[in-house]
Amino acid sequence: MEELIIVATIHLLAVMSPGPDFALVLKNSLSSGKTTGRYTSLGVGLGIGVHVLYSLVGIALIISQSAILFTIIKYLGAGYLIYIGVKSVTAKKKKDLDSIGDNVKKKSIHNLSALKQGFVTNVLNPKATLFFLSVFTQVIDPNTSSLLRALYGLEMIIATTLWFSVVTIIMTREPVRRVYKKAETTIDRVFGLILIILGISVGVSR
Repeated sequence: MEELIIVATIHLLAVMSPGPDFALVLKNSLSSGKTTGRYTSLGVGLGIGVHVLYSLVGIALIISQSAILFTIIKYLGAGYLIYIGVKSVTAKKKKDLDSIGDNVKKKSIHNLSALKQGFVTNVLNPKATLFFLSVFTQVIDPNTSSLLRALYGLEMIIATTLWFSVVTIIMTREPVRRVYKKAETTIDRVFGLILIILGISVGVSR
């Protein structure tokens, strides 16, 4: 129980700190609404599952020992963040979906795209790789059973998804949405620039 509390606390603090996942969830929640924000949050949570999986099977140790492999992951993550940021900066102002009717097909495709964005952004974040490597090798006792390690990982997935879902709910409240609608294009471009800057910082980090 003590180990679980330590792991959960460290992970929650890491998740709550500003970073690519946080910026992406904010951007998608503000620009496309609560449902899209939740799909993005779920995508981030599923990305955590990938980190947990390779940590459980020992691949994280291989990644940490391979400078070339880690560099590839780093540049892929940086490039993806920059790509999303550029799309946000250059995007034309979107029409309000509510004003043109509910198109279920288009909405589902858009939500799946948000899920993919959240997933890829998290999986290709080298800081997340380092975090899980340190947690599973330095914080969790080597004698901890595989079942307990898996339960720790499940807790991280659920906690991540819930945290970003709460962020989504807060950012899609009507007062916040009204403020966003008044400066939609400017805010989208600001978040796009933030993602580009985060991408560049990831690319040049050691």
